[in-house]
Amino acid sequence: METTTENFSSALFIWQTLMILALILPIIALIDILRNDFKDNNKLIWILVVLFTNLVGVLLYLMYGTKQKISKKIA
Repeated sequence: METTTENFSSALFIWQTLMILALILPIIALIDILRNDFKDNNKLIWILVVLFTNLVGVLLYLMYGTKQKISKKIA
């Protein structure tokens, strides 16, 4: 069996990249959610959205959730 670049599939590479992003991005979003404070009960809501909707939830959190963070004042 010969390994050459002819056997390399670009579709496979794209699929593997998407799968890695589908694993890493929700973890990054969850870490960001847990480290910050949110208005009202939004922290729990964003955790559930990211956990149950995966990539769509991460995109929603990045678009809308980051605006709901409570800014920390440095004294």
